[in-house]
Amino acid sequence: MGRYGRSQVLFDVNLGIPWRGRVAVLGRNGAGKTTLMKTIGRAMLGDPKLLLLDEPTEGVWIGVIEEITERLIELAKNIAVIIVEQHLDLALRVADYAYVLDRGRVALQGAAEEVRSSPDLLRYLAP
Repeated sequence: MGRYGRSQVLFDVNLGIPWRGRVAVLGRNGAGKTTLMKTIGRAMLGDPKLLLLDEPTEGVWIGVIEEITERLIELAKNIAVIIVEQHLDLALRVADYAYVLDRGRVALQGAAEEVRSSPDLLRYLAP
């Protein structure tokens, strides 16, 4: 991982997603589920082929995470969705394939169910 200003940049990750159209890149402002859903809705108006979500549940009340998960599962049936998320259950339920990062490097990767059942998973997630 390198640094660019105050941001961290991840190197050596190839997601293998073909370029076929517009890309929606969404950031969160902490306003909650309604703002997240409206933002995704606006992004979908552009008919993207890929949706990138950076921690979509950050700052969201725990009681609506299940609804967000279900909507993302439905959305992922129609377009490619990449989620950077610390909420493990959401990420692995939405994803077909998962990457676990440790200090900016890919430490574990594979089909979501394989990653979920890997004995190494907790080693990388524990503080």
